[in-house]
Amino acid sequence: MKIALVAPTELPARRANTIQVMKMAQAMAEAGHDIRVVSPSARMEDTMQDRSSRAWSHLEKLYGLNVQFPVEWLPAPPWMRRYDYGLSALRWARRWGADVIYTRLPQCAAIASYSGMKTIYEIHDFPGGFMAGWLLRWFLAGRGAVRLVVISRALAQDLADRFPIPSRPAFTLIAPDGVDLKRYEDLPVPPQARQCLPSEIGGHLGEFVAGYTGHLYSGRGIEIILAMAEHLPEISFLIAGGDPEDVTRVRAQADSRGLKNVLLTGFVPNAELPLYQASCDVLLMPYQAQVAASSGGDIARYLSPMKLFEYMACDRAILSSDLPVLRETLSPEIAILLPPADIAAWVEAIQVLQSSPDKRRTLGEAARRAAGQYSWENRVRRILDGL
Repeated sequence: MKIALVAPTELPARRANTIQVMKMAQAMAEAGHDIRVVSPSARMEDTMQDRSSRAWSHLEKLYGLNVQFPVEWLPAPPWMRRYDYGLSALRWARRWGADVIYTRLPQCAAIASYSGMKTIYEIHDFPGGFMAGWLLRWFLAGRGAVRLVVISRALAQDLADRFPIPSRPAFTLIAPDGVDLKRYEDLPVPPQARQCLPSEIGGHLGEFVAGYTGHLYSGRGIEIILAMAEHLPEISFLIAGGDPEDVTRVRAQADSRGLKNVLLTGFVPNAELPLYQASCDVLLMPYQAQVAASSGGDIARYLSPMKLFEYMACDRAILSSDLPVLRETLSPEIAILLPPADIAAWVEAIQVLQSSPDKRRTLGEAARRAAGQYSWENRVRRILDGL
């Protein structure tokens, strides 16, 4: 099948949605589909910097890819708010002869579906505002709407309560995010993994490491991690990821508390991320009751973080906030679930795991087994089944 995957934001970038787009494209290619990705571009000129950042060697490392596929860029001036890009992407897909458009961009989903082009629309949050809701209704009313992909049961239910979602079988598919399992095979044990990290990182980690990977936006629980570090000075806390301004802010907070056991690495390319996660004895996911996304808003009710499935595949014990949406994937058998803001409970849980290697191993092995069903390949297979 010829699939035109229309990216919602410009490639390359450090946003989670761009990682997800590229991982899905790779899984589609590996499944034998003819896949092409199209990205918006705010710049009309083709600069040396653009050519360098768009080179496959750069994309490969940034997104942790091992299968190459074509990526093209279409002009998308910011003031047009992606409506021109949605139309251009539809025309581009038709010229290529695509069988179906797959997109997370509401403008493209609406325009393509209403034009009669077979369209799969993946949605990660409840449409906020009049235009977002209108675009979803336009997609649903179009002759081309063949599937609506949502990342959680909570989101599927709320959409069904507010929008005229078709009741025909398999139209709405609940598909949590996924993980590239191949990148998590044969990872070294934590002490060996720490030796493989750059010396300025691995050399500053102690004998027991609690790790967090991902962005440092509000609601991700970074304040909880700093509080735990204050209570547990003998444990190293590795924080990998974050935009430069957020890293500077969190580092200043750690310094103001005199925390010598917190190490922030800044951005880590996806290709290197498994090694950083493997260097940790336990992995932390302290989401709060409200969670900010890169575009703002609160995604706590619907989130399906990629780090969750990476943590599971990493074969490490996971400590996670006990949020209803995370319960769709996690259970006490594969993670320790904790009240989001109860610092004492988080501290006690880490201490229990620190003193119990058997418990860490049991949780890690159970999480790794459960991760098998969440590969990107399985996700693509389910989404495209019957099309």
